[in-house]
Amino acid sequence: MTGFELEAPHLNPELPPSTDPFGEVLQLLKLSGVLYCNAELSDPWGIEIPHLPGVMNVELVTSGHCWIELDGEAPVFMPQGSLVLIPRGNRHFLRGNPRDTTTHLKDIPVERIGERFENMHFGGGGRPTQVTYYGVRYDPYLASRLIQLLPPMLHLRTHIDDGSWLQSTIQFIAKEAKQRLPASETVITRLADILVIQAIRDWFQGLREEEKGWVAALNDPYIGKAMSLMHRQPAHNWQVESLAHEIGMSRSGFSARFSAMLGESVKQYLTTLRIQLAHRELRETNDTLAKIAERVGYHSEPAFSRAFKREIGMSPGEVRKLV
Repeated sequence: MTGFELEAPHLNPELPPSTDPFGEVLQLLKLSGVLYCNAELSDPWGIEIPHLPGVMNVELVTSGHCWIELDGEAPVFMPQGSLVLIPRGNRHFLRGNPRDTTTHLKDIPVERIGERFENMHFGGGGRPTQVTYYGVRYDPYLASRLIQLLPPMLHLRTHIDDGSWLQSTIQFIAKEAKQRLPASETVITRLADILVIQAIRDWFQGLREEEKGWVAALNDPYIGKAMSLMHRQPAHNWQVESLAHEIGMSRSGFSARFSAMLGESVKQYLTTLRIQLAHRELRETNDTLAKIAERVGYHSEPAFSRAFKREIGMSPGEVRKLV
């Protein structure tokens, strides 16, 4: 037995062994598009995009070029084929040229062509640039560890004729946005999710081992497997001993390695994961507290409520009232 075969009697036999713990964590982002804007811009022009908590900003330069500037940082050139991801929704500025004055996003008129899709025509009539902008929400609790690790801005570049996945996707999005084909909004929504995930994956692949921190634990041959088991089956009655057995380590060796890599105990990690999942269930379903508690591994509603309040600072009932 390898220590990670899910044919063990107490595990779900329908789940295949995980070979990609980092990919499974990306699924916890629970991406949800809130705004898609196709901007036809002409020099001189500048747009101030305000801080949007809980929203990732994705900006694609589909033709022309522009400059992007995070609040307080030096401007960065974005040639045609650039993709920028701003994972924490920081305030930033887009300009045709570094010294162009900016107008706040809310003060620029747009043409609404769908519930979440809009067109913008803005600028002084000079050199044209086309930018496609997305605002994408993510689960603020489940994704918090990963989001905090990301830099303020991720920047990918391709050449217009390099045949890369990014350039092909940019061209496809530009076509969908321009032609307004049936289901274009749905197509662009799905492609935006792919772009976010690819940008994060590209960042991860470029890290040195000493920079990976929590992400390194996901790729550890033992700790990553234990984390994957907890992510996949949070309601299971996991103990340090049972997890150690599943991954083929001793109890003491597993406990020490886990704490060293993640800076917290196995029990605390599992508790946090369960409460984060419960928080999402409270926001997104009308299920009873008892059902939610059981779904995340608590067979006692009072025990669940106490653990929830310790983690979140509010009771489950108080969170539900805010929805």
